[in-house]
Amino acid sequence: MTATSTPEATEPEVNPAAPRRRTFGLAAATALVMGNIIGGGIFALPAAVAPYGTVSLLAFGILSVAAVLLALLFGRLARRSPVTGGLYVYPRDAFGEFAGFLSAWSYWTMCWVSIAALATAVVGYVDVLIPLHGNHALEAVVALAALWLPAAANFAGTRWVGTVQVVSTVLKFVPLLLVAGIGLFFVDADNFGPFNASGGSTTGAVAAAAALLLYSFLGVESAAVSAGEVEDPERNVGRASVFGTLASALVYILGTVAVFGLVPHDRLVDSGAPFADAVNAITGGTWGGTVIALVAVASITGCLNGWILLAAQMPYAAARDGLFPAPFAKVGKGGVPGFGVWAVAVLGTILIALNYTAGPDTTFRVLVLITTFTGCVPYLLSAAAQLYWLARGTRERVRPAGLVRDLIVAALSFAFSFWLIAGAGYAAVYQGVLFLFAGIPVYVWLRGRRETTKTLTQETQETQGT
Repeated sequence: MTATSTPEATEPEVNPAAPRRRTFGLAAATALVMGNIIGGGIFALPAAVAPYGTVSLLAFGILSVAAVLLALLFGRLARRSPVTGGLYVYPRDAFGEFAGFLSAWSYWTMCWVSIAALATAVVGYVDVLIPLHGNHALEAVVALAALWLPAAANFAGTRWVGTVQVVSTVLKFVPLLLVAGIGLFFVDADNFGPFNASGGSTTGAVAAAAALLLYSFLGVESAAVSAGEVEDPERNVGRASVFGTLASALVYILGTVAVFGLVPHDRLVDSGAPFADAVNAITGGTWGGTVIALVAVASITGCLNGWILLAAQMPYAAARDGLFPAPFAKVGKGGVPGFGVWAVAVLGTILIALNYTAGPDTTFRVLVLITTFTGCVPYLLSAAAQLYWLARGTRERVRPAGLVRDLIVAALSFAFSFWLIAGAGYAAVYQGVLFLFAGIPVYVWLRGRRETTKTLTQETQETQGT
């Protein structure tokens, strides 16, 4: 890649004579965003937030607006730095290498933990299609297959990743939108139940529901992280981020409204497959569970396909700057950082094995709760980077209207990210900070080795010069 991220800091070329090809058009980049936002969560979210009542729809609306603001933020930042690793590059260019490393480390942690969680989520839907009878060994095999098949697609190259992402996104998006659209004609107002069923204040109910929904919008940054693979990233990253986020929000809100109106509230609270129950209410049959299970498997597989790519590209960008171990910077023939794919697949395998050997209430679930915190740290730092550049006022000449717009987007994105971190809960924030700081020794070691190498090189040059 030859694009520069800032006049002061450029993305170094590994091989300038053979620049990497950009293989994601607007459609593939939009599908990447949608595919990573809409994973397996949409199939369980209506039941998860049902205990709070229809106030959950208000929380969905707030989160949707905030996600679009983040999409606009990443689009603006991508105009400055149209390179792979966006959420690492933005803090690095604004605040230095340590901020960039913390952002990359935090995001990478969120990615590989989320990948393991998504692979495990496939098991429940496969069990609908092929009963596993609670056999933990079979469940582990299914989860591992769900992890390694998308990893294989990544090894085949970014072109295959884009193709798989488009196909899997269509397979899940169209059926979900049809259910949401058709279901609205069968809605019974009596099924919605109370507006606030939590027993507490409306503000508290919105915050509690939002805390459960935070994870559902992670992925809005997908096009920015993969900007080096996107054609015309200065324009397409922002467009793909906004289009993908708006489409995902539409599916989320319409789908949740339809399910709330099709399934009685007292049944929805205890439902294990709310969309299947909604389809059964529409058709009067029992085949909905099978169809939704098939859609869910396709949805989660596509989501894994995109997240594995992101999990490899973030450390790739940092490794090129010497802020991640060198093997992460190696790119295979297909244009994918192969070592990064191997790393997340192996780490995900370890977490899956832990989940099925130590039981459900283990460290694995604790780490899943931390993903919201670790995912929001790069959001916060990226918003802060944009505020920094706007405050400096030396990057470019801007029109007053454009400056005001960018300030509002950046400030609200920062506030939203801060709210998300707070909403993750005290335990998740505390444990997430410890997990984040665990990366500091890695940074110290890499920085020290690089400085030593630089010193030795300078001494050698001085010796040869004399």
